[in-house]
Amino acid sequence: MDAAVLDQRARTQSGCIPPLLVARLLELGHEDEVEYQAGRGEWFCAREWARLLGDRGRQAEALDVLAPYVTTGWWPAARAKAESLESWGRAEEAIELARPYAAVGGTALEFFARLLARHGREDEAVTLLSAGIEDWVLATALVDIAGGTAHDEAVAALLTARIPAGHRCDSPWCCHGLQPDTAIGLLATIRERQGRVDEAISLLRTRQEITSVNNHDQLADLLARHDRIGELRAYAASAPLDDAARRLAEVLEERGDVEGAITVYRESADSPLRRHHAGVGLARLLARHGRGDEAIEVMAALVDSPGGGADDWLVDTLCTLYADHGRAQDGLAHLDALNARRTLQDGEEEWELFRLRLQLMADCGRIDEAIERARTHPERDSPYAAWTISDLLAEAGRTEEAVAVLEPYAPANPAPHAGHLITLGRIKDAVTLLQQRAPEPSTHLWTGTLAAEPPF
Repeated sequence: MDAAVLDQRARTQSGCIPPLLVARLLELGHEDEVEYQAGRGEWFCAREWARLLGDRGRQAEALDVLAPYVTTGWWPAARAKAESLESWGRAEEAIELARPYAAVGGTALEFFARLLARHGREDEAVTLLSAGIEDWVLATALVDIAGGTAHDEAVAALLTARIPAGHRCDSPWCCHGLQPDTAIGLLATIRERQGRVDEAISLLRTRQEITSVNNHDQLADLLARHDRIGELRAYAASAPLDDAARRLAEVLEERGDVEGAITVYRESADSPLRRHHAGVGLARLLARHGRGDEAIEVMAALVDSPGGGADDWLVDTLCTLYADHGRAQDGLAHLDALNARRTLQDGEEEWELFRLRLQLMADCGRIDEAIERARTHPERDSPYAAWTISDLLAEAGRTEEAVAVLEPYAPANPAPHAGHLITLGRIKDAVTLLQQRAPEPSTHLWTGTLAAEPPF
């Protein structure tokens, strides 16, 4: 085995059996195949087979499965072994295994430091991470680990030194390493857990205008945690994105004030920038509380508003609501009305909307008709259309036909085709198909460290 090849295959999930299909093999009882492939360089098979062996108390065999991969020096394999050792109560072995990899930095150091901290060695973890604070991943781990120790103020000082007065980044590559706004957020985390909530709030208000990360606004979450609903309400009204308003609505819903949450979403929808997300949030809230018809009305109005029908994700949400509430036929009628207002290509819907129509037809019990309609669409010969048609065929129990439909496109994207072959019990054919598209091994082995230079 070669670490670069393993790394390339794992990152691209090509030329190998991907995790979802490994799970599918096990689900259908093909443990022998997973075990066999685990010994032939299939990393995702090896990882899952080792986990299963460990769960069954066969720890020595599990380590034997991982051993050839670990020997290559590839960090993900070493990490998997360390995680197994730790889960079996062998933390010291896990620490010694991971230690050499941590010297490289990046995600290996983050893992190692958190491992140390979990086993009472927080001081060592803080020392290691402090030296790498320019990496935001390591800085985040440092703040997490320092909690409950005597290191909070020392870490706070390191973060403060990385918040230049009056400076704001104008691009993702403005400040190398830990950016000022990220440092502010981490410092606010420390101040909050020290009980200095007002100071944490003041810090977060100094960040740039866009403060949401991964659909979460740290200030909104902090205000919610401390029951400062009035401030959260004011902040939600002024924030440029809808994450703060959504957090306010969630808090009100959690407290049983559903009508208050509805009002928040309706007010948020008055903003042109928030209208679509707020409308979807409102519809999902209504649906959660058994008010499906109202949810459909909200989404229907949004889709029918100027520009709403052009956003496929809004139409998708509406059609899902129709289907979930037993109104697939109404969904088809709505698509008809939407098409009447759109310019159709060759007399047909573009595929993204047509795909929604096909699923609604299937929900109405018209799956065979949906398949035949799909086969006459102008885009029927495209790969994405083939995947949709094959899924419909499989849903109708016509898996052999699903395989035939995907055959021409298998070299470019073999996973869907292989999935159907596995369903049919044609395991060897599926594995051969997946393994024949091996990527060219990269000469660069990613270590988990972040780039310090812009890509262009």
